[in-house]
Amino acid sequence: MRVVLQRVTSAKVVVDQNTVGQIRHGLLVLIGIAKGDTTAEADWLAKKTSELRIFEDDNAKMNLSVVDTGGAALVVSQFTLLANCQKGRRPAFTEAAAPEHANQLYEHYAEALRAQGIRVEQGTFGADMQVSLTNDGPVTIVIDREP
Repeated sequence: MRVVLQRVTSAKVVVDQNTVGQIRHGLLVLIGIAKGDTTAEADWLAKKTSELRIFEDDNAKMNLSVVDTGGAALVVSQFTLLANCQKGRRPAFTEAAAPEHANQLYEHYAEALRAQGIRVEQGTFGADMQVSLTNDGPVTIVIDREP
């Protein structure tokens, strides 16, 4: 499982010209789910996401979490995070979980973030989405959780 966290001042997801998720201050979370990933890993990543101190305090130091700042999360499933580009010119996605399993863990991760006290918006699993954001900093963090 891999998440890419982007600290944002705003972010939204559009599907078929309709906004399906939108936040202001907080995190855009792109999540890729691999074969063999479990709910325990999703829980670990949700806790890590909610507690990671990547927001600035009054002294311009990254000492605050998204929970500390009252921020929200926009969670978007993105299997392409698991691309293997070691051979050739075409990425291989053989490590990505099957859609049914991936959707279950995607939903579980979003619920686990909510349980941490974060307002969560979501993209539409499996849809062709247009994601827009204003990256704050910019701050972008990648977290992997091996099965």
